[in-house]
Amino acid sequence: MAEAWTRTLKGHLIQPASAGIEVHGLNPRAVHVMAEAGVDISQYRSKHLNELQNLSFDYVITLCDNARQTCPVFPGRATFLHVPFDDPPALARSAKSEPDALDHYRRVRDQIRDFVQMLPDHLPRQKG
Repeated sequence: MAEAWTRTLKGHLIQPASAGIEVHGLNPRAVHVMAEAGVDISQYRSKHLNELQNLSFDYVITLCDNARQTCPVFPGRATFLHVPFDDPPALARSAKSEPDALDHYRRVRDQIRDFVQMLPDHLPRQKG
């Protein structure tokens, strides 16, 4: 969701790349709630960090605590930032119904959108 929001809202300023330490596939609930917001992510795919190893990053932003704890070291001068969003799949596992599960996704979707709208102004200054 973060990559899609960044491409949609700030693609003229930021070139996002999203990946994780595990590949889970595209989450149908994420596809559904992003479509509700007018953003089609049906052609996106879950990527492993190894696919990005040849890229140079200015910023590495982790979005959940698990990612923060397990994020590998990136060579170069990337500035790291952690933004602790809730993990929608984890929240959905304890939801009492599908509408409740989707509500978790919607809330996090909107929080990520709000964060992305503040970029790049709210990024820490890069180290010289």
